[in-house]
Amino acid sequence: MMKQFTSVLSKPTNQRFVQSSHTSSICWHCRQPLINRRFRYSRADRADFVSVVDNPPLLVRTGQKHGPGLIILALIPITAFALGTWQINRLEWKSKLIAKYEDRLVRDPLPLPPRIDPDAIAEFDYRRVYAQGHFRHDQEMLLGPRIHEGHDGFLVITPLERGEDASSVLVNRGWISRKLKNQADRKEGLPVGEVTVEGLLRAPWERNMFTPDNRPEKGEFYFPDVDQMAALTGCQPVWIEETAEPDWLQAYAKEAKGIPIGRPAEVNLRNNHAQYIFTWYADPNILHKSPL
Repeated sequence: MMKQFTSVLSKPTNQRFVQSSHTSSICWHCRQPLINRRFRYSRADRADFVSVVDNPPLLVRTGQKHGPGLIILALIPITAFALGTWQINRLEWKSKLIAKYEDRLVRDPLPLPPRIDPDAIAEFDYRRVYAQGHFRHDQEMLLGPRIHEGHDGFLVITPLERGEDASSVLVNRGWISRKLKNQADRKEGLPVGEVTVEGLLRAPWERNMFTPDNRPEKGEFYFPDVDQMAALTGCQPVWIEETAEPDWLQAYAKEAKGIPIGRPAEVNLRNNHAQYIFTWYADPNILHKSPL
């Protein structure tokens, strides 16, 4: 028994493996060259083998035109840089415009002249003025719908008749709830007698393409078309927005009684150009860092 164990150990490892695998179809002397050939040769020893290091792949096609996709990809950072630079100019322009309007707000209110030159109104945009006269509630126009503090309603536009020597003007008195649309439901919001209106002189707006046309024959006004409203009421095309101190308790009481809530005396121009600058200047960096 000991002799058999010693004889097995004395044999080569490959021979022991072949015998233990019970492969009697090929003898050890015939199988040994096959085993040596398997572990002796590799693909690198072949004469036709080409390494990636010796022959790297072509990364750029020569002699061919680039497709439109690569051209568009190259134009993206250039376009983003141009738009970002344009937004810098827009930011400077808007900041100066807001500063000019805010300077007008801090000045004392001016009395409204008897006659106003419509071409000069743009030079007094956001200028505080005051005027005296009588409201023509029979010519009232409701502009809307408009949202105030999450509630639906309208802006009350009423002509102010200032007397024989002075022209009538349009006054945006403020917001009322839709529930008090009818004048019979808001008697306290229809002052009688001479009143003094203090507000902001505003230049006419430009209507965008998404705003529907006014239908004055049905009493529906969606956009403050100053020229159209002035022609309907016999006023000069002058628009005054009545102002009021922001007070939540007073606004709540006015809303319940149907008294128009005037706007605060502040500049309400949007200035988001700094966000646009960051967006356009950041896009090329995002494209540069993103894996393709």
